[in-house]
Amino acid sequence: MTASLDISLHQHIAIPALRSYLRAVGDELGVGLESATIDHDTPVSAYLALDTRLPRCPDRDVALLWNEEHGWAIAKETHSGEDLLVLAYLGGPTITPSPKRVARFVNALYCDDRTVGLPNPPAIRAAGSPEELAAQLLAYRTTPAVAESNTERLFQP
Repeated sequence: MTASLDISLHQHIAIPALRSYLRAVGDELGVGLESATIDHDTPVSAYLALDTRLPRCPDRDVALLWNEEHGWAIAKETHSGEDLLVLAYLGGPTITPSPKRVARFVNALYCDDRTVGLPNPPAIRAAGSPEELAAQLLAYRTTPAVAESNTERLFQP
């Protein structure tokens, strides 16, 4: 079930933590939560529309996709309204890398750096308990990368 970010009826327990994480990533990328949707089904997932297009597909809108098993991916929209086509997965040890790391990933792809990312979905974790997911979504706040003092956004399309 895809839901807007303000729905609270029968809300998955991890949704408030995911909303907070999406807000932080969106802030780093210069996009607001109005560009995001969350799917409450398992695996929990999110969509974050980006405002610019990639050099390798200038005629396609792009978005970041996140899910609780694979973390972040960047995808391009299709002209036919079908599922998005994933271009690369961020990968790494966690489904919640710092917003700055996500921005570096997006920025590298906007600079047409084809050496970043993974072609296949990484198996970072299996969909687990809602409480475990909520804890992992909140954990990004305590990682050293979040404490970086640079207040400028890293993503500059």
